[in-house]
Amino acid sequence: MLNDINLNSMAYFEAVARLGQVAKAAAELGVSPSAVSQQVRAIEQQFGVKLFRREGRRLILTMEGERLYRAATQAFHTLRDARATILRQREQRQLILRVSPSFGSIWLAPRLTDFLGRHDGWDMRIDATPDLSDFQTEAVDFDLRYGTGDWAGLYVEAIIDDHVLPLCSPGYRDWLRGLTPDPLQQVSHARLIDNVKGVVRWDQWIAERDISRPADATRTLLDRSQMSLQLARDGLGLTMDSITLAYDDLMTGRLVPLDPNLGAVRFPAYWLVCPPRHTNRRVVRLFFDWIKAEAAVFEEKTAALMKDLGLTIQARPKLSE
Repeated sequence: MLNDINLNSMAYFEAVARLGQVAKAAAELGVSPSAVSQQVRAIEQQFGVKLFRREGRRLILTMEGERLYRAATQAFHTLRDARATILRQREQRQLILRVSPSFGSIWLAPRLTDFLGRHDGWDMRIDATPDLSDFQTEAVDFDLRYGTGDWAGLYVEAIIDDHVLPLCSPGYRDWLRGLTPDPLQQVSHARLIDNVKGVVRWDQWIAERDISRPADATRTLLDRSQMSLQLARDGLGLTMDSITLAYDDLMTGRLVPLDPNLGAVRFPAYWLVCPPRHTNRRVVRLFFDWIKAEAAVFEEKTAALMKDLGLTIQARPKLSE
């Protein structure tokens, strides 16, 4: 049975066998020579054999002692390797995060090359899902959430303000302008592409502007901005969407504002969310610092783009409960 083997005594024996002297083993272990001698005698009594013979001032292993020393050396080497592995895993720079799908694929993913290039020793797992993390039961460091920021009991920090406005392809805009020069009337005639998980929805936007739409007016409901933007690029209709996600499309002209005079609705939209204790992790703080710096640069670019497009900023919408 292994439970009667004293690992502390084995450590003393291994040191004496390796160094050849009780005094040297005692100095290495930080104990008295008598304590070392006592532990070695205890092992000899337990095994019923002599483990050393003396030659001058050195202790030489007997055949039984040599066999036990090889086994002890291998065992301690295995234990040290296991300890090192455990410590590396505990200290490993690993991040697990959850991100809104469209934001993750359109905004975050292209920037991760920079982050991972700065921290090439990190492991990272990213779950692109609209489901919010249950930090009590799931091993997630933090969420990059889209929403209004009302998550009680959690650390919540806004990183990007969204600017939402009616967008469409240049061809679809020209078609609507052919029907009427009034942009509000154009909305009445358009097929609306509605992101059902957006903070700003078509129904709300239309009601605030007192726009009437025919009873048989068509619209398409989607739960991903990525799909909404693609349909708008394809000329299917008019989407109420985000400059954050449509930035490249607006820069290249694949999408255009329906009318710059309609402005863009601004509100804090993307948030770092986690239990407060998670912010004490160095790897989490480093990621937070990095993404906030990226967001600041992006917001400067957004402001410049909006200026080029002639867009104004409207008041924060009346968010529904």
